[in-house]
Amino acid sequence: MPMSDKFFANAAALPSMPEVASRLLKSFEREDMGMQELADLIGRDQGLSAKLLRLANSARYSPRHTISSLKDAASTIGLNSLRDLALAACVAGAFPKLQNFDRMRFWRKCLATAGHARVLAQASDLDPDAAYLAGLVMRTGELLMLMHEPEAVARAEELAHLPDSLLDHEMAVLQCNHLEVTAELARRWKFPDELVRALAAAVDPMACRPFCPLGGVLRLASVLADAGDMGLDPLATLHEYQPDLFHHMHFDLNEEWLASHLASYETLTAGVDQLLH
Repeated sequence: MPMSDKFFANAAALPSMPEVASRLLKSFEREDMGMQELADLIGRDQGLSAKLLRLANSARYSPRHTISSLKDAASTIGLNSLRDLALAACVAGAFPKLQNFDRMRFWRKCLATAGHARVLAQASDLDPDAAYLAGLVMRTGELLMLMHEPEAVARAEELAHLPDSLLDHEMAVLQCNHLEVTAELARRWKFPDELVRALAAAVDPMACRPFCPLGGVLRLASVLADAGDMGLDPLATLHEYQPDLFHHMHFDLNEEWLASHLASYETLTAGVDQLLH
């Protein structure tokens, strides 16, 4: 029995995917969703609507006039951006607030991972929306682990003072890692099989057969988020901690493009306060 199974023993205590999030997830498969339809969908959740309107009116977007409707918000920040942020708020809201846990920092890293995954997917001819979604939830297994073994998870976090080192420390302390838990949660949330496989593959992309490009993107996006959180140079960090994967995916041939398209950690995480309050 996998060691990660213990985090799913009490099915009643597992976070459930909110209805709006489920509908947003299905909307990724469509190309014909308009602003009004998206606004109507998000509008089913008043709390979510208020968060997004607050964000659309924040300094991050600096609108020329007050944004008073979700349709105006979609026009101001873009339909895809509004959908991404709505999904992020839904996923964050699905998990309880935990004591002695830096919730803001955690979700900043999630948003950064998602944003970087989108760009890396574009450079790899992969679906950027799928990469964003997988990047957004990639670390959420850690929250389930925290709910059951907070001291052990805190110990692994304490030891992980280098980029891309948390998985190894989790294995040493807990005999499983957050990606294994996330992949199982995504399966239970009925995510597309492609995303479940990619989350599992991200544990060790180079060892995965056949190679899973999206799994590789997720692992590199996570390293980039770690670099941003620690104030390190992003591409230099990839070269140092995942050189083989970086080369295998031919990103070494696109470094100039990546350098010009990867947003800063501060830009990717600017809206987290509004999304969580």
